[in-house]
Amino acid sequence: MSYVKVVLKSGKDQSLLRFHPWVFSGAIKKIYGNPAEGDVVEVFDNKDTFLGLGHYQIGSIAIRILSFKQVEINDQFWYEKIHVAYRLRKTLGLIDDPNTNAYRLVHAEGDNMPGLIIDMYGDTAVVQMHSVGMFLIKDTIDSVLKDLFGNDLKAIYNKSEATLPFKAPVEPQNGYSFGKSVARTAVENGLQFKVDWEKGQKTGFFVDQRENRALLEKYSKNRSVLNMFCYTGGFSFYAMRGGASVVHSVDSSERAMDLTRENVEMNFPGDPRHEAITADAFKYLDDIKDRYDLIVLDPPAFAKHHNVLNNALQGYKKLNAKAFEQIKPGGIVFTFSCSQVVSKDAFRKTVFSAAARSGRKVRILNQLTQPADHPVNIYHPEGEYLKGLVLYVE
Repeated sequence: MSYVKVVLKSGKDQSLLRFHPWVFSGAIKKIYGNPAEGDVVEVFDNKDTFLGLGHYQIGSIAIRILSFKQVEINDQFWYEKIHVAYRLRKTLGLIDDPNTNAYRLVHAEGDNMPGLIIDMYGDTAVVQMHSVGMFLIKDTIDSVLKDLFGNDLKAIYNKSEATLPFKAPVEPQNGYSFGKSVARTAVENGLQFKVDWEKGQKTGFFVDQRENRALLEKYSKNRSVLNMFCYTGGFSFYAMRGGASVVHSVDSSERAMDLTRENVEMNFPGDPRHEAITADAFKYLDDIKDRYDLIVLDPPAFAKHHNVLNNALQGYKKLNAKAFEQIKPGGIVFTFSCSQVVSKDAFRKTVFSAAARSGRKVRILNQLTQPADHPVNIYHPEGEYLKGLVLYVE
């Protein structure tokens, strides 16, 4: 098969020689042809040396590299790629774990498949494409998933309507591409939760916080816990199993609060320790003086692009300062950023500034990140998007 040839400007090949999977539009010298968005193209340096094959797209990131070898990008190629990702999850003990059936099967660049996310919730796969190239092979992806899981796979839900480029020449619609799921309940570390992959955020649940929720459980005994930006209450029901004396879940979305109530009731029916509160997070934090001795701050991404990075850092600073000022002496703060453009160092400096503003003595107990089923490609450090700190506030 022949592919359109793309030649880079002199010196712009260095990132690909270091196996970074992105080619920016400004690095391109010449395109020999007219590739459509989503087509596979071949990338060469200015001296006509082959560098890689990737999906072409319109935008700042012009090519997402699929292979640094001259191979044919066909069904067998994708079969092997997804099987490699599956074997990694098998190695991690996630495929057959009776206590956890929610995990990420494919993590885009982390699994050398930029633009593709697949989360498993029991017998349902939720697929999200972030590039046109991936969307165009959706049938192949479905076929590989059916082959991998056999009769254990009951449904595939494609949720790419809001994740593909805005002006992409495709018309995606969220919906089942295979089967239909009746059970919307998944299990994580023995706790049950309902997943709304049709109307919920991301693929329906934040499976990337699995290990951090388990850690919170260990810190929760006899503590009064505030779970800010709780979404569907993941940290809340872990805190309850950990023996928290009271747990308050806060989110501005009434729909999220309904799911939180359902999830808590599913695991702890009739338990009076929990209360779900629909409120703006920043306003709620204005007047909670000494009510809580464990606070979780897990906001949505404040920055999705570099041009709003400074505003995002100010948002994190303000949020953390409020928590430090209000928490009981001897309290613990779990604080996170899921913004890819916020580096680990920038996040830590921002939290440091918030601590200094509060005037409290603050110590780092744990430094947190995403779990192993969200692997970071060592050549693509941007993939380490989840940053977290566990802090002790005197």
